[in-house]
Amino acid sequence: MNGWLLAAGVTAFGVAAAHIVGGHRDVVRPLLSCGLADEPKGVLRAVWHMVSVDLVLSAVALVHLSLTDGTSGSGLVAWFVAAHFIAYAAAFLVITLSVGWSKPLFRLPQWILLLPVAVLTVAGAR
Repeated sequence: MNGWLLAAGVTAFGVAAAHIVGGHRDVVRPLLSCGLADEPKGVLRAVWHMVSVDLVLSAVALVHLSLTDGTSGSGLVAWFVAAHFIAYAAAFLVITLSVGWSKPLFRLPQWILLLPVAVLTVAGAR
């Protein structure tokens, strides 16, 4: 068993839960109730669900990798999942730093949840 990947998987499940519960309440519901046309609302809703599925499947993959440590291809999959979470964290950091807000790192704090999954996954992929 790979403890790093297990910790990454458990953390990823936490991130997925925060996204599903908090994201729906704080982001999706307000945006769907605003004056946007139906098509952009539908796209927003679909993309939010896609990210939800992506986060859950990544968590499942990490837990599976932790239990099957050392099997062929597991390192490549772990590096892929790590890169994926690094890219998500980077997207939030770039956006939040480019807007010009005061105390920007905490205006869109999602990167704080995403980056630990990446770090734990990198530690387990070695």
